[in-house]
Amino acid sequence: MPSKARLKQYLTIEELKIRYRQTPDTIESRRWHLLLLIAQQWSIKKASQVVGLNYDYAKEIFRRYNREGPKSVKNGSKNRQPPITKSLLTPEQQQELLVALQGPAPDGGSWSGPKVAHWIAKKTGRDHVWPQRGWDYLKKLGINRKKYKKN
Repeated sequence: MPSKARLKQYLTIEELKIRYRQTPDTIESRRWHLLLLIAQQWSIKKASQVVGLNYDYAKEIFRRYNREGPKSVKNGSKNRQPPITKSLLTPEQQQELLVALQGPAPDGGSWSGPKVAHWIAKKTGRDHVWPQRGWDYLKKLGINRKKYKKN
């Protein structure tokens, strides 16, 4: 039978219990619960089953806590910023598109997301621009699609 995991004594069992019960973030709370059970001589495997965490993930939480202490339990995903999306068109090109949208589409019909995407691809020298990006630019520029339909 494998030996029980030994949690470093950064915090007492009572302090672990307080953090488990008082942490409003559910991800952090589950991590504290896992560590509390391990501190109470539970195996990582059994504690991970009770808390509902993957065994390998539970081992990583345990190792990180022993290595870095209580700060390692913090839920870092709350502080992450979504990646900045790069605009396909410069502000000047957006103005050109806005002017182009005042007239008919290149095929003489009404403007649509795929047609705007094709216009963007030609303007920027890209091989392909997804039709959704054309719709995105129509929306971004405040274009009411019905306004540009051919009667």
